[in-house]
Amino acid sequence: MLTLTLDIGGTKIAAGLVDPSGALVHRAIRPTPKNQSAEQVWALTRGMITDVMRAAGGAIRAVGIGSAGPIDLAAGTVSPINIPCWRGFPLRDRVAAVVPRMPVQLAGDGVCMALGEHWLGAGRGADFVLGMVVSTGVGGGLVLDGVPYHGRTGNAGHVGHVVVELDGQPCSCGGHGCVETVAAGPWMTRWALANGWAAPPGADAMALAEAADAGDAVAVQAFRRGAGALAAMIASVAAVCDLDLVVVGGGVAKSGRTLFDPLDEALAGYAGLDFIRGLRVVPAALGGDAGLIGAAALVSSVT
Repeated sequence: MLTLTLDIGGTKIAAGLVDPSGALVHRAIRPTPKNQSAEQVWALTRGMITDVMRAAGGAIRAVGIGSAGPIDLAAGTVSPINIPCWRGFPLRDRVAAVVPRMPVQLAGDGVCMALGEHWLGAGRGADFVLGMVVSTGVGGGLVLDGVPYHGRTGNAGHVGHVVVELDGQPCSCGGHGCVETVAAGPWMTRWALANGWAAPPGADAMALAEAADAGDAVAVQAFRRGAGALAAMIASVAAVCDLDLVVVGGGVAKSGRTLFDPLDEALAGYAGLDFIRGLRVVPAALGGDAGLIGAAALVSSVT
């Protein structure tokens, strides 16, 4: 039997089928609609669910959902910061209505990413893991003592909104100085453009990474600045949670050593405590599939 899984974020919505071994046997991906209503975004999601159910031929045992947050586990609602039309959206109940008589489990997308990497990816063998996605935003989730940690409302591990600049930029969350305002792809690109980066038309974080690789001084500084913010946040979370591994995925992380070299350098400066010093920070191994695979592990961990 298969698990139907969903991974809902500000950049893309993905649906898949995962077998008991963790193999992703079917996947569908669509860009997250922009400037549309809550019902239009739901219509796309519902259509993806029905298409995947058809592909499964009735062999589905449960549904696991990872969604960008904040979420409310008790109510089954989601309010993704980067999907502004969904505020208190009853995602769990809407999905359950499409797949009647099946168990449906919801968690933050960062938790599912961390679970996927812990199960089959770069986090195998580690019991205290922070999984992070650095992309349109900065998301995260925690696996502590080998199990997912949701917190009181389901939002534990929301590391993108750890404050790293006391007088920093206003964030879409309503706060200011969050790590997301420094290290997320669009924010790094915006900073580089404001500081003299001679960018090609339509430049994004991928173009910024290419410019940094080519030695553009502003692009290099944008990545160093973003990496420093990530390092400060990682050191803080490690001090609270006594981590043994951090796994970083997402579009910005695909820049490879352009991000990880300054991140490692900055982390060494923040990690003064013995139990933080030497903390390993590694690239994710499952790519964009981690959330779908982790949503299946989520179902297994609670059913």
